[in-house]
Amino acid sequence: MSTAGPPQGAKAPLGGREPHTVGERGGHLRWPAEAIWEAVAPSLPGFTVEVLPEIDSTNTELMRRARAGRLEPVLLVAEQQSAGRGRLGRQWRGGQAAGEVLMFSLGLPLHMADWSGLSLAVGVSVAQSLHPDLQLKWPNDLWLRDRKLAGILIETTQLGDTRYAVIGVGINITRRDAAGLATPPAWLQELEPGIDAPGALLRVAPPLLRDVRRFEMAGWAPFLPAYQARDALAGREVTLSDGTAGQAMGVDGSGALLVHTSAGLRRVSSAEVSVRPAS
Repeated sequence: MSTAGPPQGAKAPLGGREPHTVGERGGHLRWPAEAIWEAVAPSLPGFTVEVLPEIDSTNTELMRRARAGRLEPVLLVAEQQSAGRGRLGRQWRGGQAAGEVLMFSLGLPLHMADWSGLSLAVGVSVAQSLHPDLQLKWPNDLWLRDRKLAGILIETTQLGDTRYAVIGVGINITRRDAAGLATPPAWLQELEPGIDAPGALLRVAPPLLRDVRRFEMAGWAPFLPAYQARDALAGREVTLSDGTAGQAMGVDGSGALLVHTSAGLRRVSSAEVSVRPAS
């Protein structure tokens, strides 16, 4: 396990396979843990970066820690995940080899009254850090020409007066096999052939921390214009998971999807449906 942070070092995972100890290179790749920590720690006391060769799920691990009372801010990266999870309980598939997919979770306590739009704001941050051609597919995917390049999963838990957020991100780096996937995959090396998982992490992680803290202070509104500029569904015919068809009309001030249906304008929250462009 490679770590960067204060001298006390990192604690071992609470579940999943116990990773072997690794050095500066992580399991197989050279990860920029120290550079990320140096960029973030001055404004986020107690922040650490950990890189594991393998775990069941970075989100699951940070939720375990939070429920055990460990609420410190942390960026947890895994080269391999054996039980990755996506939205609505779906299994999330990582790569076959280290570096094919960048998989990380950011855990930190957040203090805000309105959490609406957080997953969309995270998508805006990641897309802006990666490439101008990326679009955002409501509520939690990054698309490249109607193919999925990245996904986001946000979970929270309450411990006393503190609400702890775990923000999981998976980004395809190298070519992915489309077999068994509901949405054809895209990968970052299509846009930048020389980029690797550590390079993508260094590009994404510090701005993501800043944007999450910005969301904590100002909410969803500052991110809305940037989301609208990358909205992959706006103006397109879509079908909701309950069978309702209509035209996507963008998102509102709380991050809900607006769909014009035969019964009128419908406001869709992220907990209700999945959305796909009509074929």
